[in-house]
Amino acid sequence: MQNAVAKKSRLLRSGMITSFFTLLSRILGMFRDIAIASTLGAGMSADIFFFANRIPNFFRRLFAEGAFAQSFVPVMSKVKQEGDDKDLRVMLANTTGTLGLCVLAVTLIGMMASPILTAIFGWGWFQAHLNGESDGEKFIQASMLLRITFPYLFFITLTALTSSILNVFGRFAVPAMTPCILNITLIVAVLFISPYFDDANVVLAYGMVAGGILQLLFQIPLILKLKLFVMPHWGWKDPSVVKIRKLMLPAILGVSASQLNLLVNTVLASFLATGAISYLYYSDRLLEFPIGIFAVAISTVILPALSKVNQKVDPQKYQNTLDWGVRLVLLLGLPSMFGIIALREPMLRVIFMRGAFGIEHVLLSSASLMASVSGLAAIMLVRVLVQGFAAIEDTKTPVRCSLCAIAANIVFNLILIVPLGYVGLALSTALAAYLNATLLLFFLYKRHIYAISKQSLVFILKALTASLVMAFVLRYLSPDVNAWAQMNTLKGSIYLAALISLGAIVFTTICLITGIKPRTLKM
Repeated sequence: MQNAVAKKSRLLRSGMITSFFTLLSRILGMFRDIAIASTLGAGMSADIFFFANRIPNFFRRLFAEGAFAQSFVPVMSKVKQEGDDKDLRVMLANTTGTLGLCVLAVTLIGMMASPILTAIFGWGWFQAHLNGESDGEKFIQASMLLRITFPYLFFITLTALTSSILNVFGRFAVPAMTPCILNITLIVAVLFISPYFDDANVVLAYGMVAGGILQLLFQIPLILKLKLFVMPHWGWKDPSVVKIRKLMLPAILGVSASQLNLLVNTVLASFLATGAISYLYYSDRLLEFPIGIFAVAISTVILPALSKVNQKVDPQKYQNTLDWGVRLVLLLGLPSMFGIIALREPMLRVIFMRGAFGIEHVLLSSASLMASVSGLAAIMLVRVLVQGFAAIEDTKTPVRCSLCAIAANIVFNLILIVPLGYVGLALSTALAAYLNATLLLFFLYKRHIYAISKQSLVFILKALTASLVMAFVLRYLSPDVNAWAQMNTLKGSIYLAALISLGAIVFTTICLITGIKPRTLKM
């Protein structure tokens, strides 16, 4: 019993370390987005840059931190436990060489085929180009910018590989710190370099690639210290590589449903008025903040822990570990979701409203933010539930769930885009996330892998109640939009910080009153 408690305490501690550095990264990411919003606003230039940024980041989720990490970590953990140092080094050499060469090929193809990719994912702009309309300029510029940003995919994939290696060895801090480097690089690019050039988009594109290179270099010293630096070797038929790619191919869809949904939204948004992609991006950035801080941290920590448990031999231990992840991610996800809904306009005003980003952009972005953030709890839950399949090397089941979610998202899009426009696209993604989470829970239960315990259901109900009360208090006490618009940034920041602090106090107080105590997070 003491060992179990100690293990859960280590998990919580690792999660806190990862969350801290991820929080630092997200704060820097927010400063990055503030600088970009001030320079580009929410017009044509912003639409083009966010488009060129989203495509390589989508492939990053496929090859790097998504499907690959979930396939690689269980296989490496097994080799580490059952083999010797030589076996581990051979496995790492073959995996690095095979993944690196495959991603390099994809990167080169992506650069050469940038006009084709732009036409596919920006079909509305491509049609405008063919018809000689003004929006056709977006297609030309986006194709050029995408060619510049695509090499980022190669470097960030290798960075994700080294991060996964470090996580298996219990080193969570450095991988969590690594994204800070990209954010700092882009901040420097937009604030200190772009003023000397005519096109800030081009500077940001090159800054994105430079940031990817620096992220990889940042992790190499720790890899060397652990004596895990190996020369890459092509090993397509290596048993470990075969297992990884067999797990990875179906997992590509399994972990990337929300990203595919965002790409579908991007395609449809290209048919809407200028600014639609930007509004969706800015609202998505606030959505990604709690996902990056909490969901990614918890899912990163829980995967190696689940991988060490034989689900067939000790199903209760597996159930308890996954149940811990579900409770913790919803305890953090529910107040984040309702808090952002209650303070959506103040957050957008304080964070982004300066320079080229005006109050009208705040109002337009807040509409899509309310729609998209309504699915936050489901998106965060999916991150943890997918790990329950990944740790037992089942990547096919999440694929079925994500395919259903993607199909549903497309249907929702077609239904909602006419009456709601870009807000309908954001709402569709939220609805699809809830469907995905529901299906994952169903199949975990059906296969006798995991069922939410009665204690967790009561726990979640208490957290939901506390979140709703908190949101009501915040909405009631918050000034109206006009008052926020008239505040300067300093005053608005103080008001917003005070409201967020009050919300945290209200939420924590109600949690304690209803019986949610710190010790319940360890057991």
